[in-house]
Amino acid sequence: MKPYTLHGYWRSSCSWRVRIALHIKGIEFEHVSVHLVADGGHQHTEEYKRLNPMRQVPTLYDNTHNRALTQSLVILDYLDHMHPSPALYPSDPLSAMAVRAACETINSGIQPLQNLGVLQQLEISFGADQAAKSAWASHFIGRGFEALERSLDTTAGTYCFGDTVSAADVCLVPQIFGALRFGVDMAKFPVLTRINDACKQLEAFQRADAAAQPDAQ
Repeated sequence: MKPYTLHGYWRSSCSWRVRIALHIKGIEFEHVSVHLVADGGHQHTEEYKRLNPMRQVPTLYDNTHNRALTQSLVILDYLDHMHPSPALYPSDPLSAMAVRAACETINSGIQPLQNLGVLQQLEISFGADQAAKSAWASHFIGRGFEALERSLDTTAGTYCFGDTVSAADVCLVPQIFGALRFGVDMAKFPVLTRINDACKQLEAFQRADAAAQPDAQ
């Protein structure tokens, strides 16, 4: 048995973050697809709710310690603790906090406002059609990217923070996929685009890419 089992969805940016981190660290894992749309969403089944009561992906199951881990940034922290090299966060506290702030700009300031559940509720509560939902998502992604572009302009080298991949890059790449999906004009964000292009040259990011997953559609 491999040390971890990742319950996720190919297009989920939060699942994608964990895939990148696992590949960066060279950790073997089993993949279990949780289809977020088919049959009303497999995340709503009783079986999955026992694993993750929030009915979200990802869930990383630690097969060694028989423990289900939820919330992608918590999982990144856990992996960094259990498998310290290569590190996802700098050792210097101030630098580490800067990386975490960039991660949270995406994790808290962008992703929740454009995720599947929110877009579905816009349709249910307000009758939003696909164009309206895309405009909503594009607005909040663009607003967050404006902040990231400004802040990372002062810290970026090859990657978000200098020339070493960090958790910020792990969060950024999947979110740019989402931005493109919802029609965000990435020409407005040259720093983010350059970082994304650099990350996508790395094997860990290529292996974690949505299109490379066994459940990709």
